[in-house]
Amino acid sequence: MLVVHNPEHARHAGRHEMFRGRLVACHEVPQRLDHVLAELRRRGIGPQLTPLDMHAGEDAAFEALLRRVHAPRYLDFLARAWSDWVALDPANAGLDALPSVWPVRGFRSDVEPDNFAARLGLYSFDAGTPLTAGTWLAARTGAHGAVLAARAVASGSVLSAFALSRPPGHHAGADFFGGYCFLNNAALAAQTLRDSGFARVAVLDIDYHHGNGTQSLFYERADVFTVSVHGDPRTEYPFYLGHADERGAADGEGFNLNLPLPRGTGFARWHDALVQGVDAVRAFGAQALVVALGVDTFEGDPISGFQLHSADYLQVGASLATLGLPTVFTFEGGYAVAEVGVNVANVLEGFGR
Repeated sequence: MLVVHNPEHARHAGRHEMFRGRLVACHEVPQRLDHVLAELRRRGIGPQLTPLDMHAGEDAAFEALLRRVHAPRYLDFLARAWSDWVALDPANAGLDALPSVWPVRGFRSDVEPDNFAARLGLYSFDAGTPLTAGTWLAARTGAHGAVLAARAVASGSVLSAFALSRPPGHHAGADFFGGYCFLNNAALAAQTLRDSGFARVAVLDIDYHHGNGTQSLFYERADVFTVSVHGDPRTEYPFYLGHADERGAADGEGFNLNLPLPRGTGFARWHDALVQGVDAVRAFGAQALVVALGVDTFEGDPISGFQLHSADYLQVGASLATLGLPTVFTFEGGYAVAEVGVNVANVLEGFGR
């Protein structure tokens, strides 16, 4: 398995997030990736490359892909957001930017405001995703890594690849960020596989939290089948998508499958849902697979509610491998920082390709 890791990830290091009504230290921290990379190296899972190792210089195709998956004005906002934030007040350089106002239903979103706070709210859906001086570089480099991982799989040079990046991506939509995510790495990998000649691609999201951004990006398409096993949105973040009756729309009707489960679900029931998702991917006739790999399903995760044990992740990988597909993994959630490396490595080791 090829591992493509993001050497710029630590440039995104938020100070605080809004969590349950108060400012707390961020749960999504650079150490998450560091622990995973260290464990992969300890086990000899690789080769391990960075985007710079794989592609020198500008990548026009990547830039064009970014602007097909994400709205150009959203990307332009992210690219200049930090400089705009500091321009308001030089003291802002010592603070993270967090949104505080949003255009809810009935408000206009077609006009980009001049006011920075209003622009920040226009493109976000929560107050828990701090934007920092290095956010854009970290997110963009990580997204490039996901695309390069998908290109490697599509070329046939490897059977599988793991895009080890942060910030994560599956909550990011065409023109919004949230849930610690800014660019949707899984969606970019899936579109790369489609552009490389795979007619049918599946995205299987096994993070505790529903991949609302990925669902929204492909909801009206029949060529990318999206499946998500996650906490019930009636009680679990991100709340407003992820119900079982969301099956796609227009051309995408029937090509979205949500498998929500209650807080406290243990491995046996969770694995039954995973098998249901795997069977649905098989029935779809997928020719390639993207796995949005979150291990916040772990029993010790501080912001989630499933009860998987570290050893269970070996079986998770083995179950995914039964599809026998060219596969790209993208690194999503997992906030029990000390255990995240073992849990991720167990999935990849169980997958064994």
